[in-house]
Amino acid sequence: MKDIIKNLNKVFDSRMRLGIMSVLVVDDWVEFKHLKETLDASDGNLASHIKALEKNDYIEVRKRFVGKKPQTSYRVTALGKSAFSTHLKALEELLRGK
Repeated sequence: MKDIIKNLNKVFDSRMRLGIMSVLVVDDWVEFKHLKETLDASDGNLASHIKALEKNDYIEVRKRFVGKKPQTSYRVTALGKSAFSTHLKALEELLRGK
């Protein structure tokens, strides 16, 4: 049982970070606005959680202009995908009692 707990990643303890990662592992390059609407988050709350994921190299940020409007998009990195997968497997094992 201790091994299962070791595989839980503290970065994903937050409900918001779980949500962000869940969206990003399904879709490639998701816009800030889409994440905000999907997760029903405020700008500041979403930005702080994104920053934490970016700091751990779990997501990549792309900033560009579409016409004259700035657009910020995110995608999960290979490291982030691996860390999230390990975390989810640990949660599943914990729920199964293995």
